[in-house]
Amino acid sequence: MAERSRTQDYRRVADAVEADIAAGRLRAGDRLPPQRDFARAHAIANSTAARVYGELTRRGLVVGEVGRGTYVRAAGERAFALADPTSAPVDLELSVPAVPEQFPLLADGLARMLRPDVLKATLRPVGAAGTPEARAAAPGVLARPGWRPAAESVLFTGNGRQAIAAALAALVPPGGRLGVEELTYPAVRAIAARLGITLVPLELDADGVRPDAVAAAHRSARLHAIYVQPTLHNPMSFTMPPERRAELADLAETLELDIVEDGVWSHLADDPAPPLAAYAPDRTVFVDSLSKRVAPGLTVGFAVPPARRADAVAQAIRSGAWTAPRFSLEAATGWIQDGTVTRIGNAKRADVKSRQRAVAAALTGFRARTAPDAYMCWWELPDPWRADTFVAAAARRGIAVTPGAAFAVRPASAPNAVRLGLASPPPDVLATALQTLASLARTGPDTDTVS
Repeated sequence: MAERSRTQDYRRVADAVEADIAAGRLRAGDRLPPQRDFARAHAIANSTAARVYGELTRRGLVVGEVGRGTYVRAAGERAFALADPTSAPVDLELSVPAVPEQFPLLADGLARMLRPDVLKATLRPVGAAGTPEARAAAPGVLARPGWRPAAESVLFTGNGRQAIAAALAALVPPGGRLGVEELTYPAVRAIAARLGITLVPLELDADGVRPDAVAAAHRSARLHAIYVQPTLHNPMSFTMPPERRAELADLAETLELDIVEDGVWSHLADDPAPPLAAYAPDRTVFVDSLSKRVAPGLTVGFAVPPARRADAVAQAIRSGAWTAPRFSLEAATGWIQDGTVTRIGNAKRADVKSRQRAVAAALTGFRARTAPDAYMCWWELPDPWRADTFVAAAARRGIAVTPGAAFAVRPASAPNAVRLGLASPPPDVLATALQTLASLARTGPDTDTVS
């Protein structure tokens, strides 16, 4: 019991420091006091202060510099994966869909490639345009209602993040401005930082990014492009209706503004609308990947630029060394051709609905936003919970969740919410974890204990 109390003490102190960082009372670059002084100020032992500093480092909130001290890290550099596999065996941070039937199907497809003659061919390099077989197969998996890309327009990368990076590098110069949803896919923030691109948050409503917000941002200073997720948005799960897509496409034409459309989750949609690429074909780079459809460990990314941007995107793929590994490309092509991708996709569409039933059972009565075909849930926490302390409390129960700040372009103004990734745990483990989190939310932080 005494050991459990000491563990709670150091984590509660770390929670308080994290809350100060989130509220701006401690800012990026601020130096924390020496551990001895910190211990004295908080009436804790020196050894406990050392554990607090270690916990803050593990959470990615501070960095220690030998001979100089411990400093608060910049928000863009913080690690929001707060729990390691040993302390948080239930992963609701990442959302990696997998169904039992996919593994025999994938193994069958790989068996052909392990023949020496085939393997020799698949280990040769390949360019952004892929292979003739890949170009012929890709349109079938990328097609959406009202839109099917031409085979010759498809470019290939190692994964979806690389497709996004190539599109942004081609469309937005260093120092240029990219409009993004105010809550967005966290990797876009990291990509923009590496490319020297300034992100401009765009206000959302229930239908997605607001066209008037795009126009206002462009009036204040030119936007070079916008990045949007119209279908099953991460983290909010909304799907932009056709009317909003048409309005946004018309605005892009009027402002001569390019669009990067991320369709990585759209294959799960029950009734998908035509993509923005169908409404603004000369303005939109459509990006996708097989990571969610198939598996992240052996995947391929796709970029479908308009003809006017094709050379620039292809050049960005080459210069960034983002071309697809030929082995992955050949494997993916085979899985598309033999129907494996379609069969796995159908299984995952059934799986996501069963997981949504667990969400409905656990979170009824809370302000939770999701969709019947979404592998994620956005949960606005009840008072008096704060996202940072809730994340820490969940981690103490072996459950890793992601704070809303991870998705906010301006973390200081992030909603008091967490995102739950629903795809990774087995369904029964997910259901138990959701019930545990719901009970925690009802209990409140003042009585937060771990039995």
